Amino acid sequence: MTMGEIASVFPPPAPTWVPTTDGRQCPVHRVYCVGRNYAEHAIEMGATGREPPFFFLKPADAVVVVPAGTLGHIDYPSLTVNLHHEVELVVMIGRGGRDIPVEQAAQHIWGYAIGLDMTRRDLQNDMKKQGRPWDIGKAYEQSAPIGPVHPVAQTGELRRGAITLSVNDEPRQRGDVADLIWNVNETIAALSRAWTLQPGDLIYTGTPAGVGAVAPGDVMTARIAGLGELRVAVAPRAL
Repeated sequence: MTMGEIASVFPPPAPTWVPTTDGRQCPVHRVYCVGRNYAEHAIEMGATGREPPFFFLKPADAVVVVPAGTLGHIDYPSLTVNLHHEVELVVMIGRGGRDIPVEQAAQHIWGYAIGLDMTRRDLQNDMKKQGRPWDIGKAYEQSAPIGPVHPVAQTGELRRGAITLSVNDEPRQRGDVADLIWNVNETIAALSRAWTLQPGDLIYTGTPAGVGAVAPGDVMTARIAGLGELRVAVAPRAL
């Protein structure tokens, strides 16, 4: 070993890369999620009104990349009997910053994707009742499937558009991006007051009403106008 080399105890983990629709790859830095950001979903979760935005994080290895036109797969996770789907518009940050003004937030967007915030709802609810963090319900591996990122240079700024999810072709969730309580630019501004945003950050912006359980063998199809679709199957529970 020469001067300056580092003796690693074990190999470092490989970075998480998300493909783009223009043939490139984006490395993932952090995964931020916005809670209760559609009014009807907030009501079904027991809240009302336009409360201040709040956030939770998932690890980078929660991301499951599903290439365009393919069927992705996630394992049914351990410890839960109530795994829920949540379809979300995902924003990838292309230019970092802190204390970003709302009127400048769009300049920090690299692109958009369709994502799923998979949730062990029974575990999350248990943590809520005990006043403890939600990590065990939200921040586990394979909990954030995502499709390819569409550059904002191609899509334009997404302010509206249908967002839906079906399970085995049965409609479950339906809303419109225009119905976000805190829109994308407001969300970026709020996040940047708490964290320094970095290129490669993913922001899962919230889910419309209609969340519900999926079982092994189910196929979820998520769609957002202008972004195509994301299809993910739930694999059988591991023994």
